[in-house]
Amino acid sequence: MKILLITEQREGKWNKVSFEALAAAQQIAAQAKGSVTGVVIGQGVVALAEELAGYQVDEVILVENPLLEKYTPDGYAIALKQVVEQAKPDLVVLPHTYQVRDFAPKLAASLNKGMIGDCVGYRHENGKLIFVRQMFQGRTAADVSFQGDGPWIASFQAGAFRADTVAKKQGAKAPVKPASVALKAEQIRTKPLELFREAKQAVDLTQAPILVSIGRGIKAPENIPLAEKLAKTLGAELSASRPICDEGWLPMERQIGSSGQTVSPKLYLALGISGAIQHVVGMKGSRCIVAINKDQNAPIFEIADYGVVGDLFEIVPALTEEVEKSKPA
Repeated sequence: MKILLITEQREGKWNKVSFEALAAAQQIAAQAKGSVTGVVIGQGVVALAEELAGYQVDEVILVENPLLEKYTPDGYAIALKQVVEQAKPDLVVLPHTYQVRDFAPKLAASLNKGMIGDCVGYRHENGKLIFVRQMFQGRTAADVSFQGDGPWIASFQAGAFRADTVAKKQGAKAPVKPASVALKAEQIRTKPLELFREAKQAVDLTQAPILVSIGRGIKAPENIPLAEKLAKTLGAELSASRPICDEGWLPMERQIGSSGQTVSPKLYLALGISGAIQHVVGMKGSRCIVAINKDQNAPIFEIADYGVVGDLFEIVPALTEEVEKSKPA
């Protein structure tokens, strides 16, 4: 099986979900005894292509064009259609980002192929590749497979695979091959403006290695400094479930869940969070989940690696104190 991995970058910087998708591609290729070809698209992205060549891929295709310097769905779909037709892969893998959601369906339609988006896993069954994707806000999972010949197109949800499991290249780097694509300015029907940037106080929680998240159990906004102190002590970011943000106790950009951000930190501390499915779908990819809740039947304990049944107003100050003691003087 030949797999084509389409990565994502903005202004010369990786979207880290690209490496989660790379982990998925590597695992599928290893089980199917196939190959992985990486694709880097944009303008002035040679350095990124060289970096990707240092990972366990068979080759890297570099797609550069002045018209691709700024992202547009037309430009990306037209250029990548040519890349897919030239590479002739069996499977095209992408990270399920906002940008991919924008252009990937257009790319699939231009190739007259279907797409399975937002996958959380896969498996091989009777020689067939089956993808798993969530439905009804994570309440159930569906097995989905492609019919007919490839190229098949699938995107993987953030947090479904761990970027730190990506294999590095042993020995010499993979070859980087420039791709020739035909692209005209008149084919691009939208004019990109300045890249949207959130307010200075906003934070990208997807990049945080540690998150301290609060739920209804915090009871009142006056109690939030309790969690803030723990977060500061741990060097973590503060996040929350939807009810906290709906009440205006924390800004909306700190919301985790189906209507907020999807995260996969190394450590996720859930303080007073019951574990409603809308919240869980946004953080279940965390490497280690620690839950503190006075309700021993709270659903959060079903996915927690460590659970503490007790009053967070007693446990959190004690935990903060112990963390402070453990720090070198």
